[in-house]
Amino acid sequence: MIIVHHLENSRSQRLLWLLEELKLDYEIKRYERAKDMSAPDSLRKVHPLGKSPILEEGEVTWVESGAILEHLAEAHARFGRPESVDEARRFTQFLHYAEGSLLPPMFVLLVVMKLGILGLPARKPMKRRIEEHLDYVEHELEGRTWFADERLTIADMMMSFPLEAAQARGLLGEARPNIEAWLKRCHERPAYQRALERGGDYAYAG
Repeated sequence: MIIVHHLENSRSQRLLWLLEELKLDYEIKRYERAKDMSAPDSLRKVHPLGKSPILEEGEVTWVESGAILEHLAEAHARFGRPESVDEARRFTQFLHYAEGSLLPPMFVLLVVMKLGILGLPARKPMKRRIEEHLDYVEHELEGRTWFADERLTIADMMMSFPLEAAQARGLLGEARPNIEAWLKRCHERPAYQRALERGGDYAYAG
């Protein structure tokens, strides 16, 4: 039995999406954020880091979104690494880029904005850094349906959370139609819609 420890408005929405694409049976244990948006202490009873998603699969507990998605894609031979060398390179790149490069400056900006006047000096530099990333992503999607292949892969699922967050926070502007079109394709997938129904409120679904 697969159990997903799912925190509202979090990275774990990507895992629900993949599980729905794979049409696997799973159980959801939901957790609500505190007023300061932190995860509840109850998650630490499942795993010491208290982060979501957490996947329980029999006697094995998995953490880290990328690792979980890679495991499921490989185990079920779907949505994983393409055969083409170039597409495989893009797959690996964007699989790690989402969390390794794109999300960190967005998180820093979120913290800076909460600092009020103390954060003013850092706002423009951080916004400029994020714009550089979004310009890069917009260029990489030019003439492409998905990030790695002409089919959906877990690289797209990994990229969904930071780009949804960017859209929700008004960071995309009006000059990034490729990203907007890609997000629309993601959100229109029946499995994505089923994941929203199973997971509950998700502020970044557009």
